[in-house]
Amino acid sequence: MGLLPAKLTDETTPAGISGWIRLLALLLTVGEPVSFAAAAAASFNAIAVRGVPVVFVLLFRLGATAMCVAAGRALLDRRSSAPSLTRIALASSLAASVFAAVTPYFPSNRLPGETTVYVAGTILYYGAWLVYVSVSKRVAATCAS
Repeated sequence: MGLLPAKLTDETTPAGISGWIRLLALLLTVGEPVSFAAAAAASFNAIAVRGVPVVFVLLFRLGATAMCVAAGRALLDRRSSAPSLTRIALASSLAASVFAAVTPYFPSNRLPGETTVYVAGTILYYGAWLVYVSVSKRVAATCAS
């Protein structure tokens, strides 16, 4: 349905929901939940060892993931609140990812010294999308009411 080209389904894609905006929306609605699911599955055994802090970090990441899904849907639906919701969702997901990476509360399988590279990559990824959403005239025009 939504993944087939418009020519095959006789559906028209709303103007402006393509390119980088569509990629961001798909990353928010699909990529973030998959990332959370992988992290959660890998951390369930750590709950017995590390206790309640792991649960709190998982809840923080779950909240950030839920905001990302809402932001992705808002972008796809061309809601006027989509740019601001997307900025909030990206910032919260960045905070949750960095917090999980730099604190001892959440398990990781990174070697010593790799955390800095991971955090730098995470900041670069979310920072680039934040700049795009904040600066892009196309995002503002697409989501204007």
